[in-house]
Amino acid sequence: MTTIIVDAQRTSTPHWPVPQERRTVTVLFADIVGSTALVDRLDPEDVRALQRAYFDTVAGVLHRWQGVVEKYVGDAVMALFGARHSDGFDAYRAVRAGLEIQAALDRRPMVGDSRLRVRVGVATGEVVVDLGSAVSGGHGVASGAVITTAARLQEYAPPGAVALCAATARATAGLITQRQLTPVSVAGRVPPMPVWHAVGPVRPGTDRHDGPLIGRRRELATIRDQLSRAIREQDPRWISLVGPTGSGRSRLLHELTRGLTTVDGMPVRWCVATCQPYPDQVMAPAAELLRGLAGVRHGDGPAVVHDRLVAALASLFPAERVAAAIPALQRFLTTPDGSSAALAGAAICRDVLLRLAAHQPLIVAVDDVDRAAPAMSRFLHALFSTATARGLPLALITLHQPQWADTRPSPARRVTIGPLATVQSGRLLRHLLTRAGQPVTLADRLLHLVGGRPGHAAAYVRSIMDGADRMTLPLPEAVRRAVCAELDHLDGERRAVLMAAATIGGVISGGAVDRALGWASGRSAPALRGLVAAGLLLPRRADGYAFVAPALRQVAAERLPRALRAVFGRRAAEALPLDTVRPDAALPRSHAVADRAGSGRAAADRAGSDRPGSDRPGSDRAGSDRAGSDRAGSDRAAVSGSGVRRAEVVPLDVVRARDGRLDVVRARDGRLDVVLAVPPSGPTDPLRRGLPSSTMATSPTAPTGGANRSLGFRRLRAVASAGDVPPTRVSATPNNAGGHWPAASDRSPATIRAVPAVPGPAGRTAAAAAGAPPDVVRTGPRPPLIRWPTGLAASA
Repeated sequence: MTTIIVDAQRTSTPHWPVPQERRTVTVLFADIVGSTALVDRLDPEDVRALQRAYFDTVAGVLHRWQGVVEKYVGDAVMALFGARHSDGFDAYRAVRAGLEIQAALDRRPMVGDSRLRVRVGVATGEVVVDLGSAVSGGHGVASGAVITTAARLQEYAPPGAVALCAATARATAGLITQRQLTPVSVAGRVPPMPVWHAVGPVRPGTDRHDGPLIGRRRELATIRDQLSRAIREQDPRWISLVGPTGSGRSRLLHELTRGLTTVDGMPVRWCVATCQPYPDQVMAPAAELLRGLAGVRHGDGPAVVHDRLVAALASLFPAERVAAAIPALQRFLTTPDGSSAALAGAAICRDVLLRLAAHQPLIVAVDDVDRAAPAMSRFLHALFSTATARGLPLALITLHQPQWADTRPSPARRVTIGPLATVQSGRLLRHLLTRAGQPVTLADRLLHLVGGRPGHAAAYVRSIMDGADRMTLPLPEAVRRAVCAELDHLDGERRAVLMAAATIGGVISGGAVDRALGWASGRSAPALRGLVAAGLLLPRRADGYAFVAPALRQVAAERLPRALRAVFGRRAAEALPLDTVRPDAALPRSHAVADRAGSGRAAADRAGSDRPGSDRPGSDRAGSDRAGSDRAGSDRAAVSGSGVRRAEVVPLDVVRARDGRLDVVRARDGRLDVVLAVPPSGPTDPLRRGLPSSTMATSPTAPTGGANRSLGFRRLRAVASAGDVPPTRVSATPNNAGGHWPAASDRSPATIRAVPAVPGPAGRTAAAAAGAPPDVVRTGPRPPLIRWPTGLAASA
């Protein structure tokens, strides 16, 4: 009877407010070579037994490497890696699974003298995934061209081989030994498709940290002080170094190991390990600690390993204890899995570390501990608690991401690694560009993309060296994989909140997120606070948030399907938050705006004329005394709930020239609120054309790669007096001959403050809403045609 593993637990829709996502996944396609001829010469009962053995072997390997079996097609198996959760190593795990499938089928006895040979193709690309169906046996989980690519690749793989596409080869470079083949011609595709063959896994090398440490001086000093106190006072301390991928945690650890070598004249011993993505080797980090302690290298023969273990343990244990421990430690180094033998070897390794700490100060550091298995976490806790009970000069450092479910003991000290300051990011970029032989002028363009993360800066410079377009500067694949893994640490609700927030321009408010998701007011507040605690959002003003990294915002928005992205944008556009500008005096009731009869378009057809000398808009008269002088800092109006610090300042009559484009007009409590749908400002925009540049202040956030060019909504407010917003001087220009706006400023000091609001195109207005208060005229926007750019917002 077959034991095919099927994950029957499905995630219900309420836990996934966004039920479908655009995700980058890796597809594995495996098929038996010559299955037709094999079946023809076997008895039907033998065929049945052969199929059971084959599917059982393949499904077991895929499950161990966290793959999801999407379907069985005859003798072929298609599996997805990263369909629901991603750790950034989906391609690596898929290739390892393909190699292990080949080895497992070679080892497993089949029916009679039959021997199965399999071709495997592995491809990486974007698909649309149904999250609720992303379980083993769930058909129709993913849709995309990468599925066909994986099936085509396995056709070009020799029997017993694993063929890779270009994207998979790039994602596994340095982790898998590869051999590039001649590109193959595939029907319907031009040019020929490049193909690589996977040879086998390799041990990843350590990162190079040969450049200067930029910034982090305060964090470095804090950690060094804690480590020195733990050793000096013989009071073990657990220090948790927390930061997202690319924040420079490993770089800071390297600086510590190089700089902290003695404390009060006593030499300090370091034992460092990294948790690699090996689900079958749960105790591999502990084995790495033992290798570093004994000086054992990967590839050393049994005799060399034996001699080095004896030399390392001779001064710590009696001779008979050493003789008994060496065989167990050798088995542990060979197979650091979760078996009882491996756990026994890990216990001896822990005792070795404690004995070493009794002889000299010891610091144990484990990087990427958020990838550690529960058995490894128990190992670290037992080491720390025993050292504390014995009063040993030992310190433990763990490095992990903020989203990790923290299982540290209560005395652990937490040191958070935040983004670099702008000046520090610029210095780092110039250093990296100079070392790479690239023009340092690119630093200005990269500065707002890296978001203060050294890892992102290095990835962008590396992509430029590899031939990336300097004009568009696309998001590097390594950064995209890391950011996707950050998103997948979140549960369904917080992930939905983050993706909805990514479609909202400027500073994000909880009300806008609730409206975009169609939730009751205040429902997103706990999720937003959780995202701040996870290090993905930063608080900005009251009920305002911003993304910590531009790449995070871009990937979160791109994960949404187009239709859902358009829905979120439309809802957010209909619920623009009102900016609050403090007027010096109340706006007369005659400033209320009425709907033009029969036009179906709301417009400001009159502005109050209560003050002496004021003119009706549209008249040919223009008071000579309405011109005002610009003041320094005049564009800094008192704003609440807005994501823009600087904005355009334009006269009310200029807005009136955009008749028919007014979405919401409200005159209440002495204020005139306007939401205006306009295309992005350009040379023909009446809001800019003919206005002196000194009277306008544009948003400081520059669009990148077309990411923010779709901002089509502006929020305007008229006030009764200049207040914090000065009157705007408008000079007559030849372009004003058409009379679409006055040649000089209106005597009324009412001005309009325009700020960007949400991504989306300009929307046409419809008829005014019925039932509005007498002093309110509200027009409902017609459903806008959402045209999203190919690259989304890349600035926080």
